[in-house]
Amino acid sequence: MKRKAAHYWLLKTEPKEWSWDDQSKNGGISQWDGVKNRQAINNLKAMTVSDLCFFYHSGSGPTNRRVVGVVEVVKPWYECEDGSGCAVDVKSVGELKKPVGLKEIKEMNGVNPRIVKEFALVRQPRLSVAPVDREIWEKIFEMGGGCL
Repeated sequence: MKRKAAHYWLLKTEPKEWSWDDQSKNGGISQWDGVKNRQAINNLKAMTVSDLCFFYHSGSGPTNRRVVGVVEVVKPWYECEDGSGCAVDVKSVGELKKPVGLKEIKEMNGVNPRIVKEFALVRQPRLSVAPVDREIWEKIFEMGGGCL
């Protein structure tokens, strides 16, 4: 049986609300919910089991605006029981050895500049759930030194 091609995503969170440390607790599995933007919701709906996502701390401050870890989708889109919206479940894969900041991402070398310019993190900075091109995924993962 042939395995499907992986899809890559970026999930943004304010660390005051949900940090990498929060994600890593309780076996590292959590519901990714609370998304209100229609485009971000459509991106959640497009996720499938085993897709990988960068875990990105947004907001201001020296420890924010950077990719800090990787999570894997373990349960695809579902409606929440209380009717408040929707979610996917994600599981921690690992923390990056070195967080990769937004400035570093914008200045990436070795990646087609057009692809970087079109990356939703750069082009639509307020979008909380965004697809990641495979070339960008591999470069950011390399810049982060892989997972601990």
